[in-house]
Amino acid sequence: MTTIAHPDFTAARFTPYPDARFTPAPADGVLPEGFFTTTNLPTYVRVDGRWRMPREPRMDGALVLDAQGELWVREGRRVRAGERVVVGKAEDGSEGVYVNMAYLAEGGDGEFKFMTSEVSREKPIDYGHMARLLVEERERGGYPIWVTGPALVHSRARADMTWFVENGFVGALLAGNAVAVHDIEASIYGTTLGMSGAGEATSGGHGLHMRAINKVRQAGSIAKAVEAGIITNGIMHACVKHGVPFVLTGSIRDDGPLPDVVTDNLAAQDAMRRHSVKATMAVLVATALHAIATGNMLPAFVTEKDGSLRELPTICVDSSEFVVSKLKDRGTHQAFGVVTNAQDFMHILRLYVERELAAPKPA
Repeated sequence: MTTIAHPDFTAARFTPYPDARFTPAPADGVLPEGFFTTTNLPTYVRVDGRWRMPREPRMDGALVLDAQGELWVREGRRVRAGERVVVGKAEDGSEGVYVNMAYLAEGGDGEFKFMTSEVSREKPIDYGHMARLLVEERERGGYPIWVTGPALVHSRARADMTWFVENGFVGALLAGNAVAVHDIEASIYGTTLGMSGAGEATSGGHGLHMRAINKVRQAGSIAKAVEAGIITNGIMHACVKHGVPFVLTGSIRDDGPLPDVVTDNLAAQDAMRRHSVKATMAVLVATALHAIATGNMLPAFVTEKDGSLRELPTICVDSSEFVVSKLKDRGTHQAFGVVTNAQDFMHILRLYVERELAAPKPA
C-alpha cells in the first residue's frame, strides 16, 4: 500500500503562514460565508502555531473546532450555532489550511478534481494483491467495510460473501434492503426473487421475497429470526452469528422493508458514517448508489496508531465501467476499478485468499 509522508512544516515556505481563521456558525446547520470545504485528502489546520489534522476526515465537510479544542470534519447539517468553523479557500497553507496533494502528483498535477478517471475492463486484475491486502487487514485487526448490492446474491456469490464474513474478513456490511431480503429468501425458500439456484423462475416465486420479509417482521428483527431458526444460513445469518455489524439503508422502491432497515436518509447516512470513519479498507461490489455514497464518506487515507499515513485501499467492482468511473469522478480517486461480474470476482477473490492463507509464512 502507498504510504503518505507528512509535510515538513519546519520548512521555510511554511514559516510565514498564519493560523487558520475561524468564524462562528450563524445557526444550527448553517455554515458561515466563505467556509472551507474539505476534500478526502490529508488536511492540516494551523491552530495556535501548530499544524493539526482533523478527526473523521471526508470530502464535502467543514472544519470545526469544538469547545474542547478538538478539530473535526463535520457535515454542515451537524454544525451547531456558535461553533467555530474554518473560513478560507486556499489549500496551500497560506490561509492556515494545507491539503497534502503531493503524493498524487505522479498521476497528474496533484489537484483534487472531479471527472478524471480512466477505467477499462481491459486493465489487469491483480487478485493476489487484493487477497494479501485482506489477509493483512485481518492480521493487523483492521476494519474492512464491504458495500454490496443485490446482484451479489442473485449471481450466486452469496456463499462466497458468507465465507468472508465467517472467516473474519468483514468489519461491517453496508447494503440496502434488497441484499438482506434476497439473502433471507434464499435461506428460507432456496430462491432469490423467485429464481431457483439454476436461474429459473419458480411457480409462485414472485411473492417469496414478500413472504420472507413477513416472516422476519413477525420475528421482530433479523437477529431474532436467526435465533428462532427461521434464517439458517447465508450472509445475514453469518453477520448475526459472528457479531459483524450491518447497516441496511432504505430507498423509495423497498418492499416491506425489513424491520432492521433505516428508512430515514439522514439517519442512514449517520449509521453508515459510524463505520466509514473506522474503515481501513473498502470493498464495494455491484452497487452504484451505495458505492458512491460510501466513497463520499471515506477519506483517501488511513491514519495508523503511530500517526503515520497510508492510502485507504478501495476496491470497486461492477460489470459496467460506468459505475467505477462515476465513483472516481465523484472524488474517490484512490478506488481501484474491477470491471467484472460479482460472481466471478467473489469466487476468484476467495480462491486467492484461501491460497494466501495456505501459503507457508516466511520465518
